[in-house]
Amino acid sequence: MSLDLLLLFIPAAFAINVLPGPNNMLAMTNGLRYGLFDAMKGGLGRLVAFIILIALTATGLGAILAASTTAFYILKIGGAIYLVYLGIRLWRSKTEDVEDLGEPRRSTITTYAIVRQEFLVAISNPKAILVFTAFFPQFIDTDLPMLPQLATMGVTFVLLEIIALFLYAISGKQLAFLTRTQKGQRMMNRTSGSFLITAGGLLATTSK
Repeated sequence: MSLDLLLLFIPAAFAINVLPGPNNMLAMTNGLRYGLFDAMKGGLGRLVAFIILIALTATGLGAILAASTTAFYILKIGGAIYLVYLGIRLWRSKTEDVEDLGEPRRSTITTYAIVRQEFLVAISNPKAILVFTAFFPQFIDTDLPMLPQLATMGVTFVLLEIIALFLYAISGKQLAFLTRTQKGQRMMNRTSGSFLITAGGLLATTSK
């Protein structure tokens, strides 16, 4: 991949990375509820999912999935249902019976659970497949071997995704002071739940 194309690819890709999509909304929610470190750990699931999708793109299977209306519909509905499920569970989650001690109140979650959340949201988002199958080829130099170029773009995209993950997770963490009281916990649980339910609704109504 030529340096000129790479320099064009980086800002264009980062613009996609920082869009407020389902995974970024989830990272913000996790940053709020569990803290920056756990939110970043959860992001590993997203990165693994994207690596899988990039590999599918390199083998040509991504294009087949992107062209299949049935596959697109199944992924879209499955991803939307999961996001709505997470949102409803968060909306209905109980608050901690604590006094305001001046410290943010954090929930706890296992590494497996938070990684699984991010992975399932990413792998079931059909828009992610479309990004890799429609966006990446625009930066391919046809005079050079394709696979090394896809690998370069894939690594670059994942590194940029880590930056986006951090930005959303740290944004959520900055709101943690609102969870110092039961009232604050309830408000943030319902706000975060609403974000995820909305993201699920938007995903369900999206089209190719």
